Amino acid sequence: MASEVRVQDRAAPLAVVRRGVHSQSEEAYLRIRDRILTLDLPPGSLVHEARLREELAIGRTPIREALQRLAHEKLVRSVPHRGTFVTDVNITDLARITEVRVVLEGHAARLAAERCTAADRVAIRELLASLSIGASDQRELMRMDQAIHRQIYRSARNSFLESTLERYFNLSLRLWYLVLDRQVRLREAVEEHVALLNAILAGDGDRAEQTMRTHVTGFEREIRAALVER
Repeated sequence: MASEVRVQDRAAPLAVVRRGVHSQSEEAYLRIRDRILTLDLPPGSLVHEARLREELAIGRTPIREALQRLAHEKLVRSVPHRGTFVTDVNITDLARITEVRVVLEGHAARLAAERCTAADRVAIRELLASLSIGASDQRELMRMDQAIHRQIYRSARNSFLESTLERYFNLSLRLWYLVLDRQVRLREAVEEHVALLNAILAGDGDRAEQTMRTHVTGFEREIRAALVER
């Protein structure tokens, strides 16, 4: 018994260290991801690991773990003997991303209407209140849109679906930021969520799914028109 206690005592500090590394890896992932999505790290640009370590004040291992995760999500790519680069944005990817999103996001909206918890309902009502106040600029509208989509993913209560949706949503977000300075109907797109969130609160899965599908296909039309016109 004593030997077992000693083994556990030795293992405990290692577990704490691993939790610390994982939390730093998650922080690095989120911060680098947001730089990519908002185009602070532009498509095709080189990812400087040393610069990220200095700017984020995070060590080498968490940074590399974050980049591996971002590579899996097709936001960066590694080129042997050259380094890690932010992936390019290609308009031909738009239709493929939408094909996936329109089905999965619609299904997530339906599940959210059927499964949302009391805590989800509170969060959704808070989002509706924010929508009624409005946003001052395009970037704030983008943050509201992200918060709404991610709340719906959580409310669907399916972690596998949530992680898949998050991946494709991130790919689509870069396209939004690419055309953010053009005359895209972002405000109208975000306001479409009022009907969507009300359908979820009402437990109306059919209406929630159809509203979400309409929203996602409308997104593709707006982005495609803006990219083709540039």
